[in-house]
Amino acid sequence: MTISKELLDELLTGVKRPEDLLGDSGLLKELKIRLMERMLGAELTAHLGYEEGKAAPPGQSNRRNGSTTKVLKGQEGTFPVTVPRDRDSSFEPELVKKGQTRIDGIDDRIIGLYAAGLTVRDIQTHLLDLYGLKVSPDLISRVTDAVLDEVREWQGRALDRMYPIVIFDALRVKIRDADSRTVKNKAVYVALGVTREGVREVLGLWIAENEGAKFWLSVMNELKNRGIQDILIAVVDGLKGFPEAITAAFPEAMVQTCIVHLVRHSLNFCSWKDRKAVAADLRRIYGAATADMAAAELDAFEGKWAGKYASIAPAWRRAWPEVIPFFAFDPAIRKIIYTTNAIESLNRVIRKSIKTRGSFPTDDAATKLIYLAIRGFEKDGRNVREWFAARNQFAIMFGERFAA
Repeated sequence: MTISKELLDELLTGVKRPEDLLGDSGLLKELKIRLMERMLGAELTAHLGYEEGKAAPPGQSNRRNGSTTKVLKGQEGTFPVTVPRDRDSSFEPELVKKGQTRIDGIDDRIIGLYAAGLTVRDIQTHLLDLYGLKVSPDLISRVTDAVLDEVREWQGRALDRMYPIVIFDALRVKIRDADSRTVKNKAVYVALGVTREGVREVLGLWIAENEGAKFWLSVMNELKNRGIQDILIAVVDGLKGFPEAITAAFPEAMVQTCIVHLVRHSLNFCSWKDRKAVAADLRRIYGAATADMAAAELDAFEGKWAGKYASIAPAWRRAWPEVIPFFAFDPAIRKIIYTTNAIESLNRVIRKSIKTRGSFPTDDAATKLIYLAIRGFEKDGRNVREWFAARNQFAIMFGERFAA
């Protein structure tokens, strides 16, 4: 819709200062109120079937019945809107619904601020300072709690029949325990899948204080119940009991230790001055062409560094059964596994959102914020780089399982 220059000039008559246009009593706010009231009047006309100021159709008892004033909250602050009424109270406007007190995406703004890691108090201050809105903590909690319904729907959605790669990872979050009222370190587990088309998809998140075989099996069964029948390669972070749970649920899955996490764990034992040299020697292990050559490089690494960092080589040997499958893959697949840029990016997004929180009052509070971080992550680029070459190798290596 184009607004004529003449109409704009007429509207701007008397506007001399910025506050005359943008202020609390300025033209823009007044225009918005008047437009809303006109639209509400038009809605009532359509509902009653006759124009304002004219007689109702013969035999029709329902008529206009004055109006009521509602104070709405929007991005420009609070403002009163006159809402027309009908005699039998059957009129339910679409523009401003019964019981509605907020417009202009205020709920979305609250959720956006919450997703950015702001606390309830921070959100209150932000809305007051920027928009002049006084919002209660209870309102903010109700708005953010609505996210839990979205989480439940997301966590229960149907998944693909097969995923070429699923990366399972964990990070620690401080959450207050309802029974003991103490803050505990709980693990948040995330499953990041790569679809046949090379699209990253977060399959779910789970919070647990103590993981074990029973917990892992429940996660695997949940994924099966949501439609997954096969995982070609499962990448795990050395989580105890997890490989066994994966193969119990998906017997044909190849379980692969996350190389990045194994390297990072190894470097934790090193002094800063040695890290570059140790990382280069570790790269010779996972960069080897075959498993035998990698084993020889591990022997060489141990001979060089055992005197200074005795625990690194044994850690690799303990994980070796889950490292070996890596060497059967084409370089195109290897690159996706050992770089794991996707899971690293996801963890970075989650940590950024929770870093301002000392702790969460409940599991649900943590779930809301982490889910919103995941939702933001998935809005960015989701395609895996150089997937075409990896896809061809998956098709060759796994045949009908990849094509199914």
